[in-house]
Amino acid sequence: MPALKGKFEFRKSPRTTRRSLLFALGYCLMLSTTLSSCSEAKNNTQQSAASPVSVASSNTTEKQVVRIVRSKQLSALAVLEKQGSLEKRLEPLGFKVQWAEFAAGPQQLEALNANGLDIASTAESPPIFSQAAGAPLVYLATTRPSGKAISLLVPVNSPVKTVSDLKGKKVAFQKASIGHYLLVKALEDAGLKLSDVQSVFLAPADANAAFSQNKVDAWYIWEPFATRNEQNKIARVLADGGKLRDTGNFYSTSRQFYQAHPDVIKVFLEELEKSEIWTKDHPKEVAQLLAPVTQLDPPTLEKMHDKYDYGLVQITEKTINKQQEVADKWYSLGLIPKKVNVRDGFLTPEEYSKITPSDVLANK
Repeated sequence: MPALKGKFEFRKSPRTTRRSLLFALGYCLMLSTTLSSCSEAKNNTQQSAASPVSVASSNTTEKQVVRIVRSKQLSALAVLEKQGSLEKRLEPLGFKVQWAEFAAGPQQLEALNANGLDIASTAESPPIFSQAAGAPLVYLATTRPSGKAISLLVPVNSPVKTVSDLKGKKVAFQKASIGHYLLVKALEDAGLKLSDVQSVFLAPADANAAFSQNKVDAWYIWEPFATRNEQNKIARVLADGGKLRDTGNFYSTSRQFYQAHPDVIKVFLEELEKSEIWTKDHPKEVAQLLAPVTQLDPPTLEKMHDKYDYGLVQITEKTINKQQEVADKWYSLGLIPKKVNVRDGFLTPEEYSKITPSDVLANK
């Protein structure tokens, strides 16, 4: 045993030598076992630190999460959250739902691109600005326009009587939003250009504060902001988007989420369409359900119900062509850095047929 030389001193007595040898063998065995255990523990620790996912993946009961934008409007999406039917449908697929709140469409799509959101709900323009920035989004479904639910507000005592009177005035809106798009269309309809007004880019909450403090002359915004300001006698409606709006909203996701979970998207759209139909047919119940969400009383919400068109609409070539027209408008105004081919974000007809609810496909 060369390794033990110098550590143990052997005497010439056979009995002593025998005892020493037994002790040395025992010590060597203990030392070998200890070193082996330490080495194994160290390796296990390093492996666990290097691949922490392996521990979580062994837990088969842990559910995945689908993150969907929360709506604070009078909408089928808000009803869907309140009724909880989506959670029940997704449970067998191993998914739970997380509802996330954002100021407006552009903020949603920033989160979508940064993997902070899985399903967004926006107007037509935010996806175009997102595509211009190189985001690989996918258009999932579209809706009817509901133009009356977006309003151009002026202070209740404002001398402004027509859109033409806004020339040179400060107009607030969320950049790249439906308010932005409809302002462009309203000004063009009045023979003006966007450069004829002072654009003030503000998210809804900030615009609301600026408008109530008379720091801006007008504000293009959606419900329930418009009705709240009317009720509080802060604003009056100069014009709504009823005649001007020629596009619907879009539900969108990231290319990665679509490719990984088309089954989840299919269930989401099916439950959303059911919610659209229920919302259309039950104005009183919807008003009661969404009063806390919108911060408006049920009678007001019942009146607002008629401002909306309900139901998903099948995405067709007409949808894609219209979205391209909007994209070309933003490029011509110099508000996106490059021409966008919106088709890059749309699926094929065959792909849409697999995720679109059957009753939506039937209503061509």
